[in-house]
Amino acid sequence: MTYTRQCHPSARQDLLRGPSQANNAQTLENPHCLRKGAPPFMGLRYLTTKEQFHEFLEAKGQEKPSQDSEAVDPAGNDLAEPEAKRIRLEDGQTEDGQAEEAAEPGEQLQAQKRARGQNKCRPHVKPTHYDKNKLCPSLVQESAAKCFYGDRCRFLHDVGHYLETKPADLGPSCVLFETFGRCPYGVTCRFAGAHLGPEGQNLVREGLVQAPPVRNGLDKALQQQLRKRKIHFKHAEQALRQLSRGPLPGPTPEATVPEGREAEGAPGQDNCDSQLAPQEPDTVGPPSGPLRTFGPLTDEDVVRLRPREKRRLDISGKLYLAPLTTCGNLPFRRICKRFGADVTCGEMAVCTNLLQGQTSEWALLKRHPCEDIFGVQLEGAFPDTMTKCAELLNRTIEVDFVDINVGCPIDLVFKKGGGCALMNRLAKFQQIVRGMNQVLDVPLTVKLRTGVQERVNLAHRLLPDLRDWGAALVTLHGRSREQRYTKLADWQYIEQCVAAASPMPLFGNGDILSYEDANRALQTGVAGVMIARGALLKPWLFTEIKEQRHWDISSSERLDILRDFTHYGLEHWGSDTQGVEKTRRFLLEWLSFLCRYVPLGLLERLPQRINERPPYYLGRNYLETLMASQKAADWIRISEMLLGPVPPNFVFLPKHKANAYK
Repeated sequence: MTYTRQCHPSARQDLLRGPSQANNAQTLENPHCLRKGAPPFMGLRYLTTKEQFHEFLEAKGQEKPSQDSEAVDPAGNDLAEPEAKRIRLEDGQTEDGQAEEAAEPGEQLQAQKRARGQNKCRPHVKPTHYDKNKLCPSLVQESAAKCFYGDRCRFLHDVGHYLETKPADLGPSCVLFETFGRCPYGVTCRFAGAHLGPEGQNLVREGLVQAPPVRNGLDKALQQQLRKRKIHFKHAEQALRQLSRGPLPGPTPEATVPEGREAEGAPGQDNCDSQLAPQEPDTVGPPSGPLRTFGPLTDEDVVRLRPREKRRLDISGKLYLAPLTTCGNLPFRRICKRFGADVTCGEMAVCTNLLQGQTSEWALLKRHPCEDIFGVQLEGAFPDTMTKCAELLNRTIEVDFVDINVGCPIDLVFKKGGGCALMNRLAKFQQIVRGMNQVLDVPLTVKLRTGVQERVNLAHRLLPDLRDWGAALVTLHGRSREQRYTKLADWQYIEQCVAAASPMPLFGNGDILSYEDANRALQTGVAGVMIARGALLKPWLFTEIKEQRHWDISSSERLDILRDFTHYGLEHWGSDTQGVEKTRRFLLEWLSFLCRYVPLGLLERLPQRINERPPYYLGRNYLETLMASQKAADWIRISEMLLGPVPPNFVFLPKHKANAYK
């Protein structure tokens, strides 16, 4: 990837073209090769160095980031990245500019590898930590009765004392008050000055009062029933009994154990069967194989039971926003819908957590009215929990389809038999798909990877089976679990899988960052494309694909997108301290992807490729340069433009190691 020369932002001139085409191949191999001959900082500049990049941001910024906004541990420990992540700026120098001793070629190659994976040991501070003097909910909610806990309540009951210790407001207007006519957070709102009367009462706009229009919430009564295991899954138990009677066709069927016992023995799994109803005598069989029926042949043995009439899912040719863990939240999906996404799906939800009534897991199922075609994605490893969860969702929420996650590569899911591991557990996979398909009134879809190992593709073998088992649509990510993102997606293999899945529609996914990438993907014969990381880097990608153009979006327009995200976040998570900091955390996680986008006007060759990491460059103005920073402290500075100053001892480290450095 090459970039144009950039003039100083204070003296903007016409963009000058960058190095010659002869240097392009060298630039792709070593993005730091142009930094050795960089011109002086002032005047005309080419690609810049890391030091000059941050010197410019510090010099042009209104104020330098304070100690509280740095990515440091509250105890004072530096959270710098490990030695393996430090990028070599020059031969023989580290990121700190210190000379290194000569090493063997093998050692140099090992040292130059970037750290990959998740920051599993990153400091995790809950948003409630920043709100120490919390007011009792009985005083915040006007309709609430007297505090149930009385003198034993651990929250404040003195509104005057709370207002004295409460931090200053973050802004003059409250999004909830302006949108819905009433802010349910009252005096605890961080923008309370906009809707508090002279005596501290919460004002209401009579002509604008309306409830937040979000569906698929968790009812308190349902939550209590789930926690006490008082819900009877009639259809799920019937489907599981039918699946346990007949032999399961397949190459190497696994040993069939009674579903209740298997789920009980697995760590973290919830066995609802033993609580709901006694086990049928004919479901208990020898562990060596499935039960076989004897006696006269009946219609049930010959004629396949017809499932209940289902709604049809016709989304061919539509743009599908992938279910993105952490970043694919409801405010982000609203942003993508505004830019042209047709189909949206909630974040991956673990079926056992849903069956236990966990509030945080049910929050992943919420749906905004703008999401006209919306589905939820479930993850699980056992037929009993997945089938019962499907029946539960079929009763309680409004969705257009339910998706099974058979592509999750993370160890936490894979080691328990879920995600990609289901591709190697054919018998259980078949029971899950058939069981869920019987209890659902909406179509069932499946998301796959090419396989588990990099050179052993499995998807083309599973697609005909999924078609026979009743799947309405399959989405295929052109990477294996072992590969992760080390190589490009294999669209040639996706093209082969289209023929194997026919006539079942197949969506393709992987490495789409421009309308040209989408056009090439559609030439493989897929029914549509699913967009994941491309939407995180540039959510306006949906507009580019529909209008078949490249969009040189300005930095001010991108800041407006972030401002809309914060407004949607305050509507969704709340405008009190906890809601503001939760919005900030998800904004910072998104900024860890947005910084990879390179403005179109700086590119010498179009379009940008998703696997190409840009070197340090200076944008056309200060804001554009700030948005290109991969430093967490600069993302915090952007969040302070939208959500006010961060609390004391604020800590943030991105989820993925490759997304930023200290």
